[in-house]
Formats: sequence, C-alpha cells, structure tokens
Amino acid sequence: MRKWMLEVAAGFVPVLLIFMAYIGYNILPLIVLFVMLGAIFAVVKMRGGTVATASQERKRKKVGSSDLTFNEIGGQDSAKQELIEALDFMVRHEEIKKFGIRPIKGILLTGPPGTGKTLMAKAAAQYTNAVFVAASGSEFVEMYVGVGASRIRDLFKEARTRAAKEKKDNAVIFIDEIDVIGGKREGGQQREYDQTLNQLLTEMDGIFTSETPRILLIAATNRKEMLDSALLRPGRFDRHIQVDLPDKKGRRHILELHAKNKPLSSEVSLDKVAEESYGFSGAQLESVMNEAAIYAMRDGSGEISQRHLSMAIDKVMMGEKTDRQSTEEEKRRVAVHELGHAVAAEVVAPGSVNQVALSPRGRALGYVRHNPQEEKYLYTKQYLEGQIIIALAGAAAEEIYYGGRSTGSSNDFEQAVNLVKTMMTSGLTSLGIINMDMITTEVLMEENSSILEDLAARSKQLLIDHAAVFDKSLEILLKEERLSGDEFRCQFRDSLNLPA
Repeated sequence: MRKWMLEVAAGFVPVLLIFMAYIGYNILPLIVLFVMLGAIFAVVKMRGGTVATASQERKRKKVGSSDLTFNEIGGQDSAKQELIEALDFMVRHEEIKKFGIRPIKGILLTGPPGTGKTLMAKAAAQYTNAVFVAASGSEFVEMYVGVGASRIRDLFKEARTRAAKEKKDNAVIFIDEIDVIGGKREGGQQREYDQTLNQLLTEMDGIFTSETPRILLIAATNRKEMLDSALLRPGRFDRHIQVDLPDKKGRRHILELHAKNKPLSSEVSLDKVAEESYGFSGAQLESVMNEAAIYAMRDGSGEISQRHLSMAIDKVMMGEKTDRQSTEEEKRRVAVHELGHAVAAEVVAPGSVNQVALSPRGRALGYVRHNPQEEKYLYTKQYLEGQIIIALAGAAAEEIYYGGRSTGSSNDFEQAVNLVKTMMTSGLTSLGIINMDMITTEVLMEENSSILEDLAARSKQLLIDHAAVFDKSLEILLKEERLSGDEFRCQFRDSLNLPA
C-alpha cells in the first residue's frame, strides 16, 4: 500500500507543478521546498536504514547464544571462576542487598585473540538466565554525527525490551572490540567516537541492577591500554578479568572438547598434542582438530591418527604446504640455514629438535620443529641469550658456508631484537635497571648492537665446533628433505663418539 502511494505521488506531483506553471503560478518556492524535504527524507532514511541493519546484525548474533555453559569452555579455569564470582552478584541479588553491596555494572574481559572471551560472555548469559544481546565496537562507528550514540541507546533499549518480552529478570549486553569506541579521548577535539563513548558512559551510569531487568555489560578487548580511564574506573567496569592463553592442562581440556565428535584412533595421545601446541589459543586448537580430520578424510582413513594431528599442528603454526619449486642452490641454502638453527638448538637445549624439513609451508621455505619444553613464565638471562643464539644461527651458518647472509634471516633478526628488548626492560643487560623513555636512542642502539654482535660470534663459533655433525646432517637432509630429531641426535652421538 505504501509503495503504491509513493508511486502515485511520484507521478502526480510533477504533473501538478507543470499545470501550475502553465496557468502562471510561480512554482519556484515549491520546487525549493520539495528539494529540501527530499534531502531531509534521504538523510533520515539513510540513518534509519543503518540502524536497522545494525539491529538485524545483532539479531543474527543472538541465535543459539544462551545454550553454552561454562563446562563447554576449556582452558580458562581461573578466568571462569573469577567471572562466576562476579555473576553471583546478579544471581544472588536479594542476598547482596542485605550486605549493602553495590551491584556490578560491567565486566571487562582482556586477553589475546582466540582465547574464548566471546564464549565466556555467552556462558555468562546462560549462567544468569539472561537474554544475550551482542554487538561489535565497529557497529557504532559512523560518519554521521550522533548515529553511534543512538545505536548505544538502541542496544540498551533492545536488551530491556527483550528481557520483558521473554519474561526474564536479567540481560547481558556484550560489546566485542570495545577499544574501537572506548579509546582514550583527546583534549580539545570533539569526535564522533567521543560522543559514542559519552553515551555509553551515560547508559552505564543509568544501570540499576535492583530494578527489573537487571543489566550487566560485558566487554572484550585485546588492547586494554588503549581504553579511556573513565571507562575503566570502579562503578563502570568493576571487574577486569584476564583471559590468557591456556597452559598444558587447559590445552588438553580444549582438545578433549573438540574431539568429542571426531573419530580418534586408539593410539592418539592428546597429552602429546597438548605439549606440541605450546602457545596455541583455543581457536587454534579447534583448528588443529579440524585440520586433522580433513587430513584423515583426504587419506581415506576412517580414524584420525597421531600423524594427522602432527601435520595439523604444522599447518596451523606455519601454513599449508606450497607447490613452490626451489632451485638446487636455493634448496641447499635453505638446508644450511635451517640446520644452523637445529645444531644451535640441540647444543643450547639438548633433545629439543623434533625434525628439520625442507618442505615449503606458508612463506617459509623450510623449518625446524622443536620438541615441547617445560612451560616457562620467568626467563633468565642465560635462557634469553640461548634463544638469541638459536635465532642468529641460521644467518651464522650462511656466513660460514656462503660468506654472506640472505633475506631468509629477516624474521630471525626481528625475533632476536625483540628478545634483546625484553632483556633491556628486565634489567638483564649492562645498562642495569633503566627507564626506556629516559635513555637516548643512541645508547639503546649501542647496547643492542653490542649484545647481538657478541651472541652472533658465539653462535658462529658453536657451529664451527660442530662442523662434523653439520656436514653429515646436511648430506642426509638434502637427500631426504626431512631429518627426524632422533636421526639428528644420532649424528651428534656419532660425531662425539658417545654411546647410543
């Protein structure tokens, strides 16, 4: 009906204007009026359409969000316990009244990507029997002034409306990537981001959890240091919960959860997979199980074997194998480079090399895969220097055998420089305990160069001292394109005349 009326108006108005002009009426003011009304209608329509799109996006995110429980989230026992304690203020609201406890309005989840922050927000909604309304910080970014603030108001209004409609006392609002709208405000500038943030602060100040529905705002970010201090203060985001990468026990739990619907072979050891996937996030572990299933399907195997899981770890860590064809000279140079890393690693940390391979993966033409070591949270100067020696050993091997380096060492150098920076900020260099902002660039560069030159010389001498095992391993690697850790250690024993 509305469409029909618009079509009639579109045909009738021009005819009316032409008739009025024909009888001598001045239609210029009417034309200006119609143009102004059309422009206003277009702007309103554009804003309204954008808000509607964001609302539809939020509706898509709500589907199936209330069924997830904390038991289905692995590897975050500490973070889950802390979150549950905060949620109990909402669940046991009558009890907190007796103690005069101020209700919690907001919970901020911080941590690396893929650690399960969104999953924990969904589980929080299920735990509190609340409606779950989700949005991303990017949805509130708009070139039109006031639209972001309007969307914030709509988000809280939607939470209240849905709670009333579904007859629930609680509502959880989740904003992912809150750093997009919650960044530090710059003095003297009025940006659209600032108006959006101001509206969010106003809405949070207006949350009264003693009323129905009780609203809890949960936000997630991996850049907490960028958030405005007004957002982080007590009374806004009262709890800041760190969601870190899982440890070995957590990785094992996550792998078990994702293995429930997959046919694992009886010889599969998830403990070994958890060891080899050190530093992986929950999202990466899920990808490992998925890629292993794909490899098993490609092989026509009815079960996922340990080999498939090992291949999946390599793929998630370094990317899929490529069909890039290297020249014999390039292949030899890559072998020299990777063996440099392997020999240094085996000397610095005996038993640490799992395999050396020349098969290209992702951007790498070859790689050394290391056996899992004990998980460390504190690093000594000796350990960091050992890691730098291993990182520089690839370039050192090229210098010994070719007289110069190649561009293949760029990532190694970046890693070495970052390790030196860690040493400096930890007071493990000759500079002692320092404030990095108070030291000149020249002093830092001089110290950085001194450390790297010393460790590069030690790395080169280490390879010269083990030239026999290097040459024998190089011969095998060029022939087989793969050298297992056990074979590699056999070369070490033979060169040193050690018993097997």
